[in-house]
Amino acid sequence: MTRRALDPLDSLRLLNGGPVVLVTTRWRDQTDAMPAIWTTPLSRKPPLVGVVVNPARHTHDMVRFSEEFALNFPARDLANHTQYFGTVSGSHVNKIELGKLATFRASKVEAPLIENCVAWMECSLEDSLRIGDHTLFVGRVLVVEADEEAFGETWLLNDPEYRPLHYLGVDRYSTLGNVLTAKLRTTDEGAIDLAETKEEREQREEAEALERERREREGEDEREAEER
Repeated sequence: MTRRALDPLDSLRLLNGGPVVLVTTRWRDQTDAMPAIWTTPLSRKPPLVGVVVNPARHTHDMVRFSEEFALNFPARDLANHTQYFGTVSGSHVNKIELGKLATFRASKVEAPLIENCVAWMECSLEDSLRIGDHTLFVGRVLVVEADEEAFGETWLLNDPEYRPLHYLGVDRYSTLGNVLTAKLRTTDEGAIDLAETKEEREQREEAEALERERREREGEDEREAEER
């Protein structure tokens, strides 16, 4: 493994990868939508979440004046819309209207909710903190909804169409793939026990056999194609 030095600003993209959210707001007769990737849970009781917004963004003042916002979790079919919302300013145009996305009414806030997302979160503004060149908006979670195909205690990831969208940087996005279930076992001394159980060994050997069969089939298909 080779390590290389990075610029300190690369630390931001190393931490990227969580679900993108579309922050929707309404203030007086205006609505706005902005993609955000700097989001985080802050508290369980009460349930608080943080969204970091640059003061230059139109959404910043929309949240500040309305004292509420909504988070919409897009899936991969809204990747182009997500990129669009991040490059056009809502101070000049109605991005939701021009984006031609259907919305529906929230139950606790005035901000619109975007159809075709996989989850939605309605928040009231609990606090705001200026941190460096951004503002951390602390939202108290009022209502949470999710598509049952997408979420059930955790993101399910069964259907690619219902996987949350993740931002990697620039114009690149991704979705999560496999679900891994960790199995923690310890020795009598309290150290981690990495030895395979009989069941795990059988599962591994079965997976390896299936992989060998797949590669053999691919090799046969390639040979047949070359013979043609």
